[in-house]
Amino acid sequence: MKFMKIGTRPDTFHTEEATRTVISDLPSDIVIQINDFVYLLHKLQFPLLPKCGLLQRLCSEAGDSNNVTVELHDLPGGEDAFELCAKFCYGITINVSAHNFVPALCAAKFLGMNETVEKGNLVLKLEAFFTSCILEGWKDSIVTLQSTSNLPEWSETYGITRNCIDSIVEKVLTPPAKVTWSYTYTRPGYSKKHQHSVPRDWWTEDISELDIDLFRCMILAIRSTYILPPQLIGEALHVYACRWLPDTTKNNPLGNSVSQTEELMDKYRRVLESIVNMIPGDRGSVSVGFLLRLLSIAHYVGASPVIKTELVRRSSLQFEEATVSDMLFPLHSTSEEYSYDVDLVVAVLESLVVLWRRQSPTAAENSQFLGSMRKVGKLVDSYLQVVAKDVNMPVSKIISLAEALPDIARPEHDDLYKAINIYLKEHADLSKADKKRLCRSLDCQKLSPEVRAHAVKNERLPLRTVVQVLFFEQERGSKLLPSELSPRGKQTPTTVNNEGKLKLGPDEKFGRREGTGRTTISGTTEKDQLKMKRSNEKLSLALERKLTIGEIEEVESEKGKEIREEVTPRSKLDPKKIIPKGSRSDHSRDKGRDR
Repeated sequence: MKFMKIGTRPDTFHTEEATRTVISDLPSDIVIQINDFVYLLHKLQFPLLPKCGLLQRLCSEAGDSNNVTVELHDLPGGEDAFELCAKFCYGITINVSAHNFVPALCAAKFLGMNETVEKGNLVLKLEAFFTSCILEGWKDSIVTLQSTSNLPEWSETYGITRNCIDSIVEKVLTPPAKVTWSYTYTRPGYSKKHQHSVPRDWWTEDISELDIDLFRCMILAIRSTYILPPQLIGEALHVYACRWLPDTTKNNPLGNSVSQTEELMDKYRRVLESIVNMIPGDRGSVSVGFLLRLLSIAHYVGASPVIKTELVRRSSLQFEEATVSDMLFPLHSTSEEYSYDVDLVVAVLESLVVLWRRQSPTAAENSQFLGSMRKVGKLVDSYLQVVAKDVNMPVSKIISLAEALPDIARPEHDDLYKAINIYLKEHADLSKADKKRLCRSLDCQKLSPEVRAHAVKNERLPLRTVVQVLFFEQERGSKLLPSELSPRGKQTPTTVNNEGKLKLGPDEKFGRREGTGRTTISGTTEKDQLKMKRSNEKLSLALERKLTIGEIEEVESEKGKEIREEVTPRSKLDPKKIIPKGSRSDHSRDKGRDR
């Protein structure tokens, strides 16, 4: 940081209560009142009036009075800026830098300390320092620009703000290879000692120190040049958000030392709204993780619905690029006990589905869009597996998230089954009705053989889901191709009934085939065919019995004894007698056939 030293005399100003005066043998003859401070100074013994055009005019209007009192309550910069100008008039040493330049220049211009009053006056010296030092430096320009926020109107009037912005933009647009000035870059994993080239976003951290209004002016000025890519603008917005907005990935975003006041929330809302409005419209200018974080912050600080809707829309357009960690935000609510903000993800998914439905049939079915939806499907199922471990997560949240996606997003349901199984494991006391609702989104036909084998033995699943898996296994087995069932060069005994369903031998593997009519495979004895037929008949009957018993048990548990008495007379058979009777009948029939 550069500074300018003016004057040679030692500081002789001293304070008595709220009065500032200069140590001198001469009595003071002018009183300057600024806010709560009083300055007892000298008109002509020291060149105060000769250097200040405003004071000359005010004293001349007061006449030839020995003691003149002047009120300067509207002086820009207040008493500190005035004292700096007064010390210049007394020849006392002053130091001017980027930190105090703005109030000094504004006060000097207000007091009329220009060349028309006296040659070599303060305004000329300050302007020379501004042009040759401050605007030539990188951090000096930023510090000076930041200090204009205390005197925005005066700084704009005297051209300080515009000159600082132009100087900073010029340096930002400099090719990285030509950057020779010092800058701040503290990204994790980056070390200037081991880096030979300047990163393209070298400027983002330094300008993040600016007030939001000045930062917005800076970003708009950079974008208006159309030189930097949108990704660099997005990176600058990301750095600024990390600097000034709360971190909602933590359970306590504000920290223990910061109180959640309405004034602070208003500030956060203003910063968030400005950042969202500055995001370039180009896809990929910011990451979807950053958009989701802004959406989480919007919920936390109570942003307007317009801001939330825009963030949801932008997030849905890039949702396929997200990771599970991008979606894990704590729920900052005192009324709910579960940990994760699932509603945020559901809102983005619903926006994505609306976008998908608005596509033309051709566009919605093309391979690129279909691939994107399937990426989202796997992402959501992976996210479900994480949030399902939360013991306080309501089943309604899991269901709404699982059902938010269209069918084309899940060509297979293995990951969804894993998420459901995790949830059932962590919520052992879940009711039968909730289990049925949870498994309603599971399509058994989209499960792999390994997962189906697990599902059949899974005692956590509702009985109806297990029976559906068994039925599908039977239906799948009855349509297998003979060529897929036998080893190479051999034929496997298979028959096809009048309904076109293949009956499989005990050693056959699964495949698919559709056929009509009746066929007998050569090399198969009538006895083998009869055994296969009986085996499939037993499987069908067992599945029917399981489904019947399961339905009756559910009715008994949900409706009670009265509904059970109502259902029983309508049935042709007593459910309790179905299994023993059927078992005995089958056993007798099988025994007779074997004979």
